[in-house]
Amino acid sequence: MEVLFTLFYQPIYNALFGLYNIFGDFGIAIIVMTLLIKAALIPLSRKQIESQKEMQELQPKIKELQKKYKNDKEQLSKKTMALYKEHKVNPAAGCLPLIIQMVIFITMYRVIINLTVDGALEIHNEYLYSFISAPETVNAFFLGFMDLTVPSIPLAIITAAAQFYQLKMMQAKTAKAQKEKDAKAVTTKDKKKDSGTPDFATVMQKQMLFIVPIMTLFIGIKFPSGLALYWLTSTLFMIAQQWFIMHKEKKVLKKDQE
Repeated sequence: MEVLFTLFYQPIYNALFGLYNIFGDFGIAIIVMTLLIKAALIPLSRKQIESQKEMQELQPKIKELQKKYKNDKEQLSKKTMALYKEHKVNPAAGCLPLIIQMVIFITMYRVIINLTVDGALEIHNEYLYSFISAPETVNAFFLGFMDLTVPSIPLAIITAAAQFYQLKMMQAKTAKAQKEKDAKAVTTKDKKKDSGTPDFATVMQKQMLFIVPIMTLFIGIKFPSGLALYWLTSTLFMIAQQWFIMHKEKKVLKKDQE
């Protein structure tokens, strides 16, 4: 716990108050800090996207192995790992950004909960670095009207809607890419045979499209709105990042066709 405090809790705590000293608004401090964190994680996000693409490209071969060794789980595992090794793909590479984001989200939760005392933001001077000056008081209102120490149902709904849109956006892109690959790798006869039996990953993706926004809504209406503001900013950043990647890919594709 001491390591997590030193590596995550204390830096985020100090960043929030350092930014608050600059902007004088705790909500703006949360937004700016979130954008800085997301910008710092861009290299990891790129690695995650590359890993997802590599995994998608291997899906036809993995399905062939699953069909060939469906009655031999041990051999299927060995052959699958050999396939990953042959193509130099690490199936766990895409998990690191998600783990880091989850740790940061939990840390933000702990920071905001620990700061919120009886409807006000209480400063713990002992957590501050020597170069961060402690403000005498902290205004808990974002832009003068939203109390970040209490839940906000409108903000929770907006955050859940943004989460749904972001997941829908990602799944539409993945489905399109997979459909194009299947059209090249699978015969028409096989497609008809498999069309009625979606794989486990497809079913999970459809479920997560609704489960994650519902969880986001629940968190938003139960916990201080400062946490929802962080989550909304993070989600909007990912939407913008995903849009930029898709727009860039369309331009490359259009250029290749010309």
